[in-house]
Amino acid sequence: MKALCWHGTNDIRCDSVPDPKIEDPRDVVIKVTSCAICGSDLHLMDGLMPTMKSGDILGHEFMGEVVETGSRHHKFKKGDRIIVPFNINCGECRQCKLGNYSVCQRSNRNAELAAAQFGFTTAGLFGYSHLTGGYSGGQAEYVRVPMADVGPMKAPEGMSDEELLFLTDIFPTGYQAAEQCDLKGGEIVAIWGCGPVGLFAIQSAKVLGAERIIAIETEPDRIMMARRAGATDIIDFKQEDVYERILEISRGEGADAVIDCVGMEASAAHGQAGLMSALKEHLLPVERSYALDQAIRAVRPCGVVSVPGVYGGPLTINMGQIVQKGLTLRSGQTHVKRYLELLTKLIQERKVDTTFLITDRSNDLEDGPALYKKFKEKRDGCVKVVFHPT
Repeated sequence: MKALCWHGTNDIRCDSVPDPKIEDPRDVVIKVTSCAICGSDLHLMDGLMPTMKSGDILGHEFMGEVVETGSRHHKFKKGDRIIVPFNINCGECRQCKLGNYSVCQRSNRNAELAAAQFGFTTAGLFGYSHLTGGYSGGQAEYVRVPMADVGPMKAPEGMSDEELLFLTDIFPTGYQAAEQCDLKGGEIVAIWGCGPVGLFAIQSAKVLGAERIIAIETEPDRIMMARRAGATDIIDFKQEDVYERILEISRGEGADAVIDCVGMEASAAHGQAGLMSALKEHLLPVERSYALDQAIRAVRPCGVVSVPGVYGGPLTINMGQIVQKGLTLRSGQTHVKRYLELLTKLIQERKVDTTFLITDRSNDLEDGPALYKKFKEKRDGCVKVVFHPT
């Protein structure tokens, strides 16, 4: 079969690889009907995640049709269309029973490796390094889905792949980010980054009752999409001082909640704050903190800082601001399974649009390397790439 594989920094190839097979009685194998490139895949492309091996199959946003089931699998049958969360869940450990699916204690085959890095293991993830289990990803024609009797959900009849595909990751990620803000209605929420997760965070904050939603972005096409998603105010961080503009919008109070949808792929900030952040990056073994630094500064006292943006290692932040302002910091990989039914209903009720952000489509994985590069460079307004490989 064809699959998009990692072969080193900025080296993504479409390879011919062996078809997956059932390895455990709870497995299913699916024919991938739709998959996508995620912003966090660029962290792999840029060499920012450790433990990648040449030939690893990429991709954690995918869905498809069941073609084979394990001997103990009874949830799905051949021919079922299923939506597959990016994290793998055993359904039996304490964290799964608490609904904390992103930190499943049993699905990561390299749990000791993850625990050494983070203190405790994470869940196993599709196509995202051996630190998270070394599972083959879904940017392929077929994929094995372990523990498929827990996380995946059968696709509702009458709904297209493109309506449902982003339930695998970015829609729940944007929704969880907004939910973590504890919105009661009437708040001002500022969101850094209007890529796919940011666009879903905007729509989710609107659904949850935010009155003013400030989008911080500089790419014209993403600014246009942010307005369509429901942003009431736009701050172009290359043209305006973000902190001063948020103070102006909030009448000096600061935003009630802030969401960092950028993470460690932040591009250079501007002004004195950008200079200091760049200096930290060069002098210390830490990740870029431009967006998070701005967010922490711009939130009001006793506000919420929500961080869906991916960070994989050490980070220096102004802990004094967090403590002295009494801030609540909430983060984490997304507990996808927790949200599947709720968010499916929001799509069906047309309260959230899951398709308008798709800018590039392909029926051939051979186009993958070029589309990875286009997505990384944000060329020609590229915001989201979707493949329909079979």
